Amino acid sequence: MALPQKQSFILINKEFTWFIVARVICIVGLRMTPVLLGWKLYELTGSKLALGMLGLSEVIPAILFALPAGVTVDKSNKHRLIRFCMFLYFLIMAGLLLITSNWFAANTSLKIIEYCIYAFVFCTGIVRAFSASAFTAFVAQLVPSEFLIKAASINSMSWLLAAVTGPAIAGILLGYTTISFAFFMVCFCIFISILLFQFIQPKPIMWQSGKTKTWDGVKEGLRFVYKQKALLGAMNLDMFAVLFGGAAALLPVFAKDILHIGPTGLGWLIAATYLGNFVALAWITNLPLKNNQGIILLRSVIGFGICILVFALSKNYWLSFAALFISGLFDGVSIIIRHTMVQLFVPDEMRGRVSSVNSIFINSSNELGQFESGVAASIMGTVPSVIFGGSMTLLVTIVTWIKAPSLRKFTYK
Repeated sequence: MALPQKQSFILINKEFTWFIVARVICIVGLRMTPVLLGWKLYELTGSKLALGMLGLSEVIPAILFALPAGVTVDKSNKHRLIRFCMFLYFLIMAGLLLITSNWFAANTSLKIIEYCIYAFVFCTGIVRAFSASAFTAFVAQLVPSEFLIKAASINSMSWLLAAVTGPAIAGILLGYTTISFAFFMVCFCIFISILLFQFIQPKPIMWQSGKTKTWDGVKEGLRFVYKQKALLGAMNLDMFAVLFGGAAALLPVFAKDILHIGPTGLGWLIAATYLGNFVALAWITNLPLKNNQGIILLRSVIGFGICILVFALSKNYWLSFAALFISGLFDGVSIIIRHTMVQLFVPDEMRGRVSSVNSIFINSSNELGQFESGVAASIMGTVPSVIFGGSMTLLVTIVTWIKAPSLRKFTYK
């Protein structure tokens, strides 16, 4: 009798497993970049507004290209599109490796380095508009429909794992090596992810667009989201809550001027929120939310706002880390609910366009929130600006609770 073969580590199926591994390695590299650039830019300029401009440089192209990118994703070979985006990321990171090197600093001015950083980050925003929607839409083509929610949870968990690991590694590398070596590791991660992605076969195009024009496809995606009132309410809540409440852009200032913890501590502060996201997602994957998800979402955003207020007032590293970690727990719950809403209610042929609409809200809340934080900190001061942001998050949630009954009553089993 033949002995049973030892099963390898497979998530749902082999192609989905390769997808997750490749994506994790790629995101680890990409999520190292904000730590490296934030620290470098604050060292060069000493300006809080410059940190805000870093976020604005990425969000402008990400928003401008999001809707046409969604149409492109739906009518393109997603496998080929993702590989092309990875290749562009590799080239951009190689450019950042060059302009942050000692050789470049010795042969040019600090202003040129600053503007070059903004220019390369602008390019990442363009690529991100296409890659984010393509990654999200491609998941549905890799697994059977009955495994779609499980696949979405694994995909989100893998992104969060990478989002925790990337900043932590970047902080360690900044503390013990050089920024050039750190960017070399970023390029290496993306290169490896490109190689691993070759183990996945191309998939058929789901949307037969025919003669549909790009703008008509954009309008179809917008109309679909507008009709889904609960989904639209969740997107709006996330956008405004994180727009005001996010403190990510100012973490280099807190690390250097308030908590005095250096680049390694900065890496862990950035990772803290994502670590909380990951724990929440792992927990709810094993113990799914059964009912009243709309109310749970609203309460989670209230908890997030309170944590931001605690972080703003803290002068102790461990309290600050705990506040960001717990804010990540609350944010993780809201992420799970929003992602599940998209997977449950969006048909396959619309996933690219709906994901692109969703990305506008996400980009507006994250990167535009970084710009808002930089401007507010320049006007009010660092701590008052974060207190203002946390208070606005609570206000937005209260208004949403009153004005969006469809979200408040939203539930699924």
